[in-house]
Amino acid sequence: MNEEEKGIRLSDEQRLSWLRLIRSENVGPATFRDLIAHCGSASNAIEMLPELVRRGGRGRAIRIAGVDEAEREMRAAARIGASFVGIGEPDYPHYLRHSDNPPPLVAIKGNCGVFRLPPVAIVGARNASLVGIKFARTIARELGEAGFAIISGLARGIDTAAHEASLHHGTVAAMAGGLDHPYPPENLGLFAAIPQHGGAVISEMPFGWEPRARDFPRRNRIIAALSLGLVVVEAAERSGSLISARLAGELGRL
Repeated sequence: MNEEEKGIRLSDEQRLSWLRLIRSENVGPATFRDLIAHCGSASNAIEMLPELVRRGGRGRAIRIAGVDEAEREMRAAARIGASFVGIGEPDYPHYLRHSDNPPPLVAIKGNCGVFRLPPVAIVGARNASLVGIKFARTIARELGEAGFAIISGLARGIDTAAHEASLHHGTVAAMAGGLDHPYPPENLGLFAAIPQHGGAVISEMPFGWEPRARDFPRRNRIIAALSLGLVVVEAAERSGSLISARLAGELGRL
């Protein structure tokens, strides 16, 4: 086992190398894991990657994230009070770690202790009815009072109701863009309030990344993976909420 798999905290140098590697072209969670296993560390993988690509028969070189690029992202995180947490470190969310192809590095702002509470996700329609919003608030409040963390995606409607009702007990918002580009704009106050009240916001996306339509299913995967179980309130037949429910089922979550 190499030093980056022992559950110890990464050094600043290791964290920078992890960030460079995961931000490099065509390096997703599975490739990242394979490269670490083959090369022994992220820094070794960065050095060996051009040769590995050449041996694989790729016609052109891939883009490897530079030191300056990674340092800029580190500074952007620091400016808003966020930090990068590597898989295996004590603050990495437990249930996310034990999911399929978890992101090796996530940006978190807020209280990482909220990830130690038993987590339940609540998601649903953006254009929810008053009855649906009231129902989501009731479930989130009662679960929060019982010691559960509420996971959702900061979207309008059900997500907003769930976060607001659990704000003082522990809630986590998973973001589709970088933590410096929270969405939707009308929830900027809620985005700021969650870390202030002992919760956390989390993203695997780069700082500076504005969320696109294709990024929300990826965010839904994180919501499902962060949770022991998932509650859907008033979801349309073809909706992101039902994608989250399917992903939760595939992970063996309730």
